[in-house]
Amino acid sequence: MPILPLSIIVLAPMALLTAGLVPSGLADRRPKRMLGLAGGAATAAFGLAFVAAAVLFLTNDDPTVHILPLGDAAGVSIYYDALSAVMALLVSFVGMIVIGYSRSYLDGDPGQGRFVKWLCLTLAAVLTLIISGNLLQFTLAWVASSLCLHQLLVFYGDRRAARLAARKKFIASRLGDLSLILAMVLVYSLFGTLDFATIFGASDELRNDQGLPLSVHVVSVLLVIGAMLKSAQFPFHGWLTEVMETPTPVSALLHAGIINAGGFLILRLSDVISLSVPALEMLAVVGGFTALFGSVAMLTQTSIKVSLAWSTIAQMGFMMLQCGLGAFSAAALHIVAHSLYKAHAFLSSGSVIDLSRSSWVARPHGKPHPARLVLALVGAVALTWGVSLAFGASLTRAPGVFALGAIVVMGVTHLVANAIDERPSAFVIARGAGLAAAVAVAYFALQLGAEHLMAGSLPAKQALRGPIDLAIVGFVIVLFGAVTVLQNTMPYRMSDPRWQALYVHLFNGLYVNAITNRLIERWWPVEPVPAVKGVNP
Repeated sequence: MPILPLSIIVLAPMALLTAGLVPSGLADRRPKRMLGLAGGAATAAFGLAFVAAAVLFLTNDDPTVHILPLGDAAGVSIYYDALSAVMALLVSFVGMIVIGYSRSYLDGDPGQGRFVKWLCLTLAAVLTLIISGNLLQFTLAWVASSLCLHQLLVFYGDRRAARLAARKKFIASRLGDLSLILAMVLVYSLFGTLDFATIFGASDELRNDQGLPLSVHVVSVLLVIGAMLKSAQFPFHGWLTEVMETPTPVSALLHAGIINAGGFLILRLSDVISLSVPALEMLAVVGGFTALFGSVAMLTQTSIKVSLAWSTIAQMGFMMLQCGLGAFSAAALHIVAHSLYKAHAFLSSGSVIDLSRSSWVARPHGKPHPARLVLALVGAVALTWGVSLAFGASLTRAPGVFALGAIVVMGVTHLVANAIDERPSAFVIARGAGLAAAVAVAYFALQLGAEHLMAGSLPAKQALRGPIDLAIVGFVIVLFGAVTVLQNTMPYRMSDPRWQALYVHLFNGLYVNAITNRLIERWWPVEPVPAVKGVNP
């Protein structure tokens, strides 16, 4: 019997909820006290998440704890397994850092207390979602996190662009809510319960059946749609690039935490979704296209924050692609790595000029050779293949892990190719090859570690299912190789009018967002804020 029960994790969102329930007026009148309360709550939440994770991994207790059971459909319960533990640690850590950053970032702002209050409520909703033990509780937390985030997105309500972006996010979120609610109703009709542990056990039994009920595929597709809407997948991605009117801490929390809710939905219900091949193929196709689309658009951006937003869209696409190809533990690792990187990137974005000046080097005199770069990319894929065999994650055994590994190594090859074009020598080539090999080994070793950590929480990585998966992996690798060539050669061809036109089209995201804005303005116009004397809205 453990000294501390797993149910201690319930206190983490409760601590943040206590801080978030402070009235907005009082919070604004006493911002320092509000910051102290919020900082203490966030630190307590992280500490509780750490203790609960230690209890889980040291005792290997049953992950299900029923706190207030109300039949099979409702009640308050937690499901705290390795996936929940990792995500709770991640979210509470990022939340603690973001709240601390807000102390100086919004110092003197008349709405600082109100801002921190909504930060706490948003974090409480996300933590509740992570530890939820049934689908009804999960859905309520899912909706609450979106509604709380909306208050942060319109923190500066006099900014028209902020209200337009928040409105687009609101529409996408409500569509995602509808998909999740419909899926919840069908899950109850299919399994007779909304309890996660019972659903996962029944899903394992269905996995051995010859024929699956049509409702399994419908539920899986609805869950996939809800996840894609939450995680800004094409064509519902535009709002994420336009929420830069909010304070930087919101951007850090959004891109490092909340945007991952769609991926967490897929991972949490992966036992159900992995039963449906059509749902997995949908994930792979839409996720792969979104990753490609976001990566290409990112190359043309001139704003640091907008470029990071396009990067997030692409990374969420990669995560969906991995899930679609059956690499669920790899997707969980991707969430952790991306969240930590993106939180740091947004919170340090104000220092980019100083970093750029300190790292300035003379412009290279060499000119890239496309054929040499293509040859290096082919070598990168071959290297990935060889290392993947050693770790049991080859194309046929783990297509999702292999595909992203090839792209990562090709990214390293791009840097090496630039060095070779500038100073070609045997030493530079050998050092580049060694770096690529080290990156490949580190990547597959981390994937293997994530698979062992998540064993029992997520389905094992799936083998290649057939020609469709093979075609998806092949297209993804070839197209990202083409993106690497484009990235390497575009700066040297900008005098060509055709390249200039391509650059403009990509900079505007092929105008998908502009079309969405026009539709929003037609059916739900954003009213202008009356001008205040002496203030420019």
